[in-house]
Amino acid sequence: MSRVYFVGCGPGDPELITVKAKKLIQKADIVVYSGSLIPPPILKLCKKGKLHDASGLVREEIFDLLYNNSKNNKLVVRLHDGDPSIYGAIKEQIDNLEQKGIESIVIPGITAFLASAAALGTQLTLPGVTQTIIVTRAESRTKVPKREKISELAKHKATLIFYLSVHLLSNIVKESIAGGYKKSTPVAVIYRASWDDQKIIKGTLDDIVKKVRDEKITRTAIVIISDVIDPKTYEYSKLYDKKFSHGYRKAKVK
Repeated sequence: MSRVYFVGCGPGDPELITVKAKKLIQKADIVVYSGSLIPPPILKLCKKGKLHDASGLVREEIFDLLYNNSKNNKLVVRLHDGDPSIYGAIKEQIDNLEQKGIESIVIPGITAFLASAAALGTQLTLPGVTQTIIVTRAESRTKVPKREKISELAKHKATLIFYLSVHLLSNIVKESIAGGYKKSTPVAVIYRASWDDQKIIKGTLDDIVKKVRDEKITRTAIVIISDVIDPKTYEYSKLYDKKFSHGYRKAKVK
């Protein structure tokens, strides 16, 4: 059966690609990739195939590339930065391909917010602070449901992560405070996480807008709002507590 592979190549560092993704790119006849978001070393893995930059194409043109080549038994890879399932616009393509009898297979990749957490050297969930991560984007040309307004999500005081939104940081700060975060809540903005030119800006809701503006960062950055960035206190994990029993270890009471 003809098929298309939707492949995540990771956040930027070429070594953060999965083995499966690497093998598919190396074998591919056609690679349709996401413009400047894919690192050149990963594109160079495509030795025998033809590369198509999707940044200048519209939906129908991308679909025709995927469909016509897969129909002719070519190994077709639609290459995404990070993970295809997060703001990757793959559902519409998968559905259209399925209607034409083409199977789609998704290969996950490391997404930018995980690379950002690694760059910060922190956990996104921390006992006694928060056990919840909310991944979202600020409203602009793409609307969000009313229940997902930033001020509504902020009421949870969880780890709040924004994609595609650093240019709207001023509004993010305003809505987050309106939802219940203190002005002193830590914020981190990670520009091009895991790339050679990665940059980390840390601050609070009170001063992060000026800090990011001073660095002239307006795109390709993850915004994280959470006390986990700079916790004043937190609890140790129960899992490794000597008084805690589980299926693989008995408590050490002495």
